[in-house]
Amino acid sequence: MTMGMAANGHGEDGRGQRADCADVGMAAYRLLTGCDPADAATKDDASFDRHVLASILAVAAMDGGVVAERAGLANNDLVKLIEQEFPAAAEVTASWCAQPDKPEDDETAMVRDLLLANRSTEGEISRWLSAMVARRAMEPNHLWEDLGLRDRDELTRLLDRHFGPIACKNTKNMKWKRFFYRAMCEDDGFVMCSTPVCTQCADFNRCYGDESGESRLAQRRRDAALNELALGGASTPST
Repeated sequence: MTMGMAANGHGEDGRGQRADCADVGMAAYRLLTGCDPADAATKDDASFDRHVLASILAVAAMDGGVVAERAGLANNDLVKLIEQEFPAAAEVTASWCAQPDKPEDDETAMVRDLLLANRSTEGEISRWLSAMVARRAMEPNHLWEDLGLRDRDELTRLLDRHFGPIACKNTKNMKWKRFFYRAMCEDDGFVMCSTPVCTQCADFNRCYGDESGESRLAQRRRDAALNELALGGASTPST
């Protein structure tokens, strides 16, 4: 038996493990909303907000670990969010909360405070999203992917709706993570880069490159389907 097969039971490439993660993420989203992400109705603001919150919680669950921490929420905020937006899923709160709350790191707090200072909607949802977006911004992928959203347009809509004063300043369509850090540097009187014209900068693609692609939940779902096909083919006897 190879080391990879011993670790996950489905071969060295870990496809079985990715399939399990996909199942967790999809199950979490369905539990919260009653549908798959691809079928979410988001025309009005309230349904869009619920889709965004469910997407972040689902991708946090898919990542493993404690959902509250991975989503950037204190335990009491996660409980309130579930009670307010997804009351039918109240049973998940016990297993999704950390024991005890994990302290927020300084970098996450800086992004959260930037968003809090630029809220354009009142109420708990924008406060929760300040913390959730800040925490997920610490993950390695494009921000819309690590929020579990279906594309970058959904992230732009989220920021325009809840954080309009900062979102409207991204006039050149910079990647949102880079834009947040640039805004924080400028608030502190620093300049993030020395190149006066962005198109002349060697890091142009890091700031402005393509952000298209599949959502993380869709990727995991596709991987799961491919894994099932591979395992089915492997079990078919030769003639």
